[in-house]
Amino acid sequence: MNIISILTAILMLTAGIGVFLVACKALSTNLENASSQKLKDLFAKTGKNKWIGVGIGTLGTAAIQSSGAITVMVIGFVNVGIMSLAQAATIIYGANIGTTITAQIVALGMFGGNGISASIIFSAFAGIGVFISMGARHERWKLIGGILTGFGLLFVGLHIMSNAMEDFASLDSVKDFLASISNPILLVLIGTLLTALIQSSSVLTSIAITMVFSGLITLDQGIYMTMGSNIGSCVVALLAGMSSGTNAKRTALIHLLFNVMGVALFLFIALMLHIFSGGHSSFGTVTDHLFPYAAQMQLALFHTIFNVCTTLVALPMTNLLVNTVTRMIPEVPSKQQASQPHLYYLDETMLRTPVVAVRQVKAEIENMAELAMANFRRSIHIVTTLEFDDMDNFRATEDELNFLNSEVTRYVAKLSSKPLNKTDNKYLNTAIKSVSDMERIGDYAENIVEYAVSLKAQHSTFSAPAIMEIKEMKQLIENLYGHIRKAYSEISIAELENANNVEEEIDRFTETMEARHIERLVSGECTAQVGAEYISLAQNAERIADHLINLGKSIRKFA
Repeated sequence: MNIISILTAILMLTAGIGVFLVACKALSTNLENASSQKLKDLFAKTGKNKWIGVGIGTLGTAAIQSSGAITVMVIGFVNVGIMSLAQAATIIYGANIGTTITAQIVALGMFGGNGISASIIFSAFAGIGVFISMGARHERWKLIGGILTGFGLLFVGLHIMSNAMEDFASLDSVKDFLASISNPILLVLIGTLLTALIQSSSVLTSIAITMVFSGLITLDQGIYMTMGSNIGSCVVALLAGMSSGTNAKRTALIHLLFNVMGVALFLFIALMLHIFSGGHSSFGTVTDHLFPYAAQMQLALFHTIFNVCTTLVALPMTNLLVNTVTRMIPEVPSKQQASQPHLYYLDETMLRTPVVAVRQVKAEIENMAELAMANFRRSIHIVTTLEFDDMDNFRATEDELNFLNSEVTRYVAKLSSKPLNKTDNKYLNTAIKSVSDMERIGDYAENIVEYAVSLKAQHSTFSAPAIMEIKEMKQLIENLYGHIRKAYSEISIAELENANNVEEEIDRFTETMEARHIERLVSGECTAQVGAEYISLAQNAERIADHLINLGKSIRKFA
């Protein structure tokens, strides 16, 4: 009978955890989709004030109920260079505070006395949410339905887990075994490993709360397991950081060091408390004295206090923490980075966080534009000097552009299948065309180099006036690129208008180049063969300008 009871309880617990995980995912995804633009706007307000960063991290996590998602977003934003390590650190501190909201909700859901428990009442939201989603025609109502469904399922899973824990609590053998696990460090390790396994500190904390509520473990045991869950929650961030750039890796390490430091500090306080009280006091007894509420509420409150105190300690040490991780993970030398074609910003793990993945696509396209313009500059230098010393770099960059064209297109196709808000969806519709535009600029630069090769083979060169005109065209395209870069990066219609004015100037100058070429041809200053190369070069330069303006005009479709 004992074995059957244990097996039944294990199956119920597994089912409860499964439902709870699905609920967390549904709730987090729908909240994230509903507030993704607001989150981006919120993160954009992160300045040098550390308290603002903590507040943003707290509010952001409370809004989408996932510290892991917020941390992954932060890693993504650091990776694309729109957030510093110090700013990221403060948001991570806040995310740890924000994640305690889930524990408070779970603890409150266990009240009810002899009447209907709060968890049963809240569970009804799952059905309400499903009916709303099924009948909704507008995306907004579907998201609301999804949020309610996730919220309700959270308590369905909690109720199943709670019943399983009560079954375990009725078994003396299970209670005796759990009572034997009293070493704080061992309990922290258990919390760490279990959280790393299920990749959700909220689930582990909720399990600990239900175990304390059912009397299966003591408040002290629940406290140490919850502390361990903070370290285990770093797994998601570490996985996201491993495949990203140097600063992304540093951000993930900040997250780990911050949580390890907090746990180490509280373990030291627990040891001092034990020594000076003669073994009579612990976190559990102190919490029980300060907050004489139900045990599950005491654990939830301690979880909040732990993260708030850790943040207060870490905040003045942020610069030290940033300097430490910078030394631990040094910058990769540029030559080593450029040894073969690679993605600069895109990261497969970020596909789980579409709001960040979209920003990374934008950063990668901006990077492609920079690479394409670098090759354009090289091509103009080569064709006006007939010096081919930089050809290795030219070919390497062309290979990189071809690689990025293929990989970014593939990534955008994957990302397009994810749940996205209207703005991000519109942006992705333009992204593939923009990627192609940047690759075409590289192709036209390659054409210009081929004209240089042809001139060298003929033992010819452009005349001095022709070279001056080519350099003048180059400067106009540089001016155009400056406006386009700002227009695309800042979503600035004003800069796009400036770019349009420069493009019109380029069109007029192309006609001027052709007219002056005819004059030189008539005067015998230029040969027909060299002239053909010159006209083709002018036309290729104009097409480069056209592709740049295409990139700028794309903002009208999603701005």
